[in-house]
Amino acid sequence: MMNVSSNGSEESSQVRLISERFVRPTHELSRASTHPYYLGPIDLLTLSLDHMQKGLLFQSKPQLVSSFLDTLGRSLSLCLLHFYPLAGRLETQKFPDEHACWVYVDSSKGPGARILHASVELTVSDILSPIDIHPIVRSLFDLGEKAVNHDGHTRPLVSVQVTQLLDGMFIGFTMNHSIADGTSLWHFVSTLSEIFLQLQSGKNEASISVSKRPVFGPFFPPGHGPILKLPYLEPEEFVCRFDPGPLRERIFHFSAASMAKLKAQAQANTGCKSHNISSFQALCAFLWRSMIKARDVEPDEETTCTIAINIRPRINPPLPDAHFGNLIAATQTSCKVGDLFGPKFSLGCQ
Repeated sequence: MMNVSSNGSEESSQVRLISERFVRPTHELSRASTHPYYLGPIDLLTLSLDHMQKGLLFQSKPQLVSSFLDTLGRSLSLCLLHFYPLAGRLETQKFPDEHACWVYVDSSKGPGARILHASVELTVSDILSPIDIHPIVRSLFDLGEKAVNHDGHTRPLVSVQVTQLLDGMFIGFTMNHSIADGTSLWHFVSTLSEIFLQLQSGKNEASISVSKRPVFGPFFPPGHGPILKLPYLEPEEFVCRFDPGPLRERIFHFSAASMAKLKAQAQANTGCKSHNISSFQALCAFLWRSMIKARDVEPDEETTCTIAINIRPRINPPLPDAHFGNLIAATQTSCKVGDLFGPKFSLGCQ
């Protein structure tokens, strides 16, 4: 049994690893899975970034944890039939004469999805009550192991950690960001849940169905792909590992009333009744101004706000939400700090 420690300011907690196993698809995959799964330009840009992590916190836990884990494993194995690239691993083909390499996913190799079963001597209240995010939370995803997406050459592309609390349960999902974005991650989690509920109700595996199957096909600019060579030969030439050190992390919740107030304030200062400010625009402007104010940036310096957006419905022709992969783009707006804090609060919204 392995212990993973996480030290907070006043206490030390330990996540105890109870078991670990890997799950592959229930049966032989489709013919398409034997071909390389190509990575697009956006995928390749994320190779030095961290994995995506999303978690679900439950205020109760199953009476028979072993039965729950068994059903979860069977569900994951069935889910991988639909999300087959996640069962594979990253591979690199080198071209020494060109001093280049090609990174792709080999769906027929790799250990499959990782399932971790762990426990920690904390309650749901212990996790939720601190003002800052409890330091143990990092260890509820892949035991807190640090990795970048390029590590998908040796690490699973998706993992699920089930951590028993004293009075609840936390399920942490970790997915390699070089193969999918947040929309695809939640699609995977929703499909896994859909399959789990059917198995739990007594359906046999042959009769399991899913409501929204993933659609595959990496997005390439016209005239490019499917093989995109990087102008590097060794990972050390382009893979960076950034360690910011210990950070305070906090989740902010904006009530419906505070959102309505922010939106009304921004709308009142637009100077144009025909221009409607959305709640999202008002919130982004408020966060932007707050961050710059906290950093005490000089008024004549330029500041930029960058937001990642889902481009599936925005490209021509549009792609469905079920399209698997990294279908994101960065949208930016810039201005002088002095202008951002001028009399028109709505400038940041626009």
